[in-house]
Amino acid sequence: LGRDGELRAAADRAGVALDVRRLDVTDAASAEACVKGVRETYGGLDALVNNAGVANFDPTMEMSTMEALRANFEVNFFGVVAVSRAAMPLLRAARGRLVTVGSVHGVVGQPFNEAYAAAKAAVEGFMESLAPVAAAHGVRVNVVVPGYVPDTQFGIFPDINRGTIRAASGPYAPTFDAYLDWVRGAGWEGAGQSSWEVADVVVRTLTGDDPPFRVPAGPWVTEYVARKLADPDGTAVQAMARTWIGAGP
Repeated sequence: LGRDGELRAAADRAGVALDVRRLDVTDAASAEACVKGVRETYGGLDALVNNAGVANFDPTMEMSTMEALRANFEVNFFGVVAVSRAAMPLLRAARGRLVTVGSVHGVVGQPFNEAYAAAKAAVEGFMESLAPVAAAHGVRVNVVVPGYVPDTQFGIFPDINRGTIRAASGPYAPTFDAYLDWVRGAGWEGAGQSSWEVADVVVRTLTGDDPPFRVPAGPWVTEYVARKLADPDGTAVQAMARTWIGAGP
């Protein structure tokens, strides 16, 4: 609830009624209590948007810790599962919508961000598996796939403290430098979008008559994801990623 005042002020400006409740997505009991409170107050739930997430930037898994890797999954994957699981009975009763905010890196891996990409890939696989079963019981499941969103914590890369992370990179420091040079250069040119643009895609997915399962949040994401889906053995994507880290084609 640390952003409670900011959220309420934005809602007042927009003329929107807002009910802010405590929810720790890493605590299944908290998720169940929140959903129970919603049911008691409103009688049901028409839609759920899973948008809680964290981004951390570690040099590699070798230079990170198991605790940090697990913490990423607790929020980005298990948190999504816990809240979705708690809400599903109400969504079935309402024949409602379940929308999860994924990431382009849940489809295409990202160097030096293995845990985040893996957690988002887990979300993709989970929701893709759930979608047909949920649909058979009246609940539409969708994943919205943003790209690079500079006005959130997920936009840290151009401003990242290179010295601090480089010092922890050990033998990977030259490769990390090459990747960060690529990112700060033309690497993600055309990829940026605002959080408001992503939110608009979420709203359209929630209210659309027949949105597809995976909803790219912009044309850059559509093109980027298409490269992966057109590359069944991974050769082209791996070659592309090697150019990002200065390792050649």
